[in-house]
Amino acid sequence: MPIPFLWETYVNGAPAWVPGWARDPWTLLQIGVAAAFLIVLKRYFSGARTLMERNMHGRVVMITGGTSGIGAAVAQELATRGAQIVLLTRLPPSNPFLADYIGELRQQTKNQMIYAEQVDLSSLHSIRQFATKWIDNAPPRRLDMLILCAATVTPPGKKRTETEEGIEEMWMVNYLANFHLLGILSPALRAQPFDRDVRVIIPTCSSYIRSPSLNNELLKKEWTPAKAYARSKLALMVFGQAFQKHLDAYERPDKLPMNSRVVFADPGFTRTPGMRHWLTRGTIWGLMVYLSSYLIPWFFLKSPEMGAQSILHAAMDPDLSRGPGGKFIKECMEIDFARIDVKDEEVAKKLWEASDKLIEKTEKDQAALRVLEKKRQEVKDKEKQEKEKADEIDALIGSIKKGKEAEKKTSRRKGKKAAS
Repeated sequence: MPIPFLWETYVNGAPAWVPGWARDPWTLLQIGVAAAFLIVLKRYFSGARTLMERNMHGRVVMITGGTSGIGAAVAQELATRGAQIVLLTRLPPSNPFLADYIGELRQQTKNQMIYAEQVDLSSLHSIRQFATKWIDNAPPRRLDMLILCAATVTPPGKKRTETEEGIEEMWMVNYLANFHLLGILSPALRAQPFDRDVRVIIPTCSSYIRSPSLNNELLKKEWTPAKAYARSKLALMVFGQAFQKHLDAYERPDKLPMNSRVVFADPGFTRTPGMRHWLTRGTIWGLMVYLSSYLIPWFFLKSPEMGAQSILHAAMDPDLSRGPGGKFIKECMEIDFARIDVKDEEVAKKLWEASDKLIEKTEKDQAALRVLEKKRQEVKDKEKQEKEKADEIDALIGSIKKGKEAEKKTSRRKGKKAAS
């Protein structure tokens, strides 16, 4: 047993098999101090844990990016507290991998109110289809919380990539998709009864601090993955502040104050698939280096569960339901924004107008392409039907010819028999 062994060591000294360095009290003290320092340092890099608790039973929480990384940790914690979770995923709910994931999540959290809705955040058309279907309901569906965890990143050294609709991928997924989704779901958020605590939680990243200005037109020429990612995060924060003002400007039919609030949350540097993709530069060699030196990211980066703490704090802190919206949470406490242009109304106005124009133009172009694609498919179907009809006619002609030949052979045989 450990206690008798330690007592024996204290009284009679260390056994003979103990190495010499382990007999030296000064060496043991140095090792102990070093171990304590590393433990404290690891605890520091792991970040703060929220002390807030909240009963989430009956509340409907919609989450993007809720199947991996920080989003998955947030979904699991809120589901454990009884929330009804609606996961917006690129895969259809019938996908076997997604079905297994949801089944395991229901089993782990003992919560059967977990569902998935198919939404491709790289497609404006897919977002519009889902959001319009969600708000096309009377009375309005319940929606207590919307957490926008989905994000993508292009690794350093990689070329600029665009979606099928021709929009730069990080700008689309990290910013424009959220702009489009919130714009359409805005009536659903404003229509919630006054006694509900409605929150829109926008996870962000400290990279927004070093982002170039949103008015910088040179970014397209000087495009880099780091600048593009930081700019998308800055744009999302500027829009979030503008969206809070958009909500506040709405006059409720019951003349009561607006109960929907936008809250920003910085989870910090976390061991997520996106961070791994960035560190490995999207290469096999980078992944091998990452795995061989995994102790370093394990030590300095948060786990997804700890990265989710600031978001959970933003979801459960009762003080955030009072006072103005647009607050910023980092390490489970409210802080100020590091850039003044986040609250610049002129910048927000230009960004909003430019985003509206981009969405309008893209949707018009894509609608025209879908019409042409539908016509082309109709022509193909028509040609296929005509070919099938032609084949049927050819087959009918062939069968008629074969029947006539058979009749001729039969008549010849009868003639020969009559002559004989």
